[in-house]
Amino acid sequence: MTDSRKPLIGSVYTNPDDVTQRPIRTFVLRQGHLSDAQLRAIEAGMPRWGIEYQPQPLDMDTAFGRSAPKVLEIGFGMGTATAEIAARRPDTDFLGIEVHGPGVGNLFKLIDERGVSNLRVIRHDAVEVVDNMLAPQSLDGFHLYFPDPWPKKRHHKRRLVQPAFVEKIVSRLKTGAYIHMATDWEEYAQQMLEVLSQNPQLRNTAEAYAPRPDFRPLTKFEQRGLNLGHGVWDLLFKVVR
Repeated sequence: MTDSRKPLIGSVYTNPDDVTQRPIRTFVLRQGHLSDAQLRAIEAGMPRWGIEYQPQPLDMDTAFGRSAPKVLEIGFGMGTATAEIAARRPDTDFLGIEVHGPGVGNLFKLIDERGVSNLRVIRHDAVEVVDNMLAPQSLDGFHLYFPDPWPKKRHHKRRLVQPAFVEKIVSRLKTGAYIHMATDWEEYAQQMLEVLSQNPQLRNTAEAYAPRPDFRPLTKFEQRGLNLGHGVWDLLFKVVR
């Protein structure tokens, strides 16, 4: 339960080997209203902490100005948890992907206010970024927090966490890297657990669901849900190829 549901994550394919197949969108784009402050934050933040999409590999050490572990987050919403995680882990670099304009603006504002130096943002379709900008075995971690659960059964094909997508992410992770997901939708948590468990290159660090790691902050929205008796499920897997 981050600040809002992720309005845009990317596209998935039911058969990734069929190049003629049209992608299934995992999102409905709801840009929302950009406040003047958010617009100013984007205009000021993109040259400092933004990375423009280009269909070619990204040199992340150059982008961050140092060599350090790199963690990818897809769909950071309003960015509150993302900024907090980056502040708590200064020795790790974080790359966040989001298209939702207000969220991008708000995260830039938080980066500026908190003086966070280990966070970069790409405003583009996440799957295209993974496909074209991230080199194989270049990441030390992957975060996916509270993605759109697409609760109606006929829409389950739009969920991001599917075998082809997980295989794509695993290919970008180093051996020993981790995948951390969280959701407040129990049926989606079950699907996440099944899909991750079926990948032969991943090992679950828990019997099923994991305790919330200390580095993932408990947001106000999440705490409100917990107070109402709503569940939250974390999953933490390691790459063991």
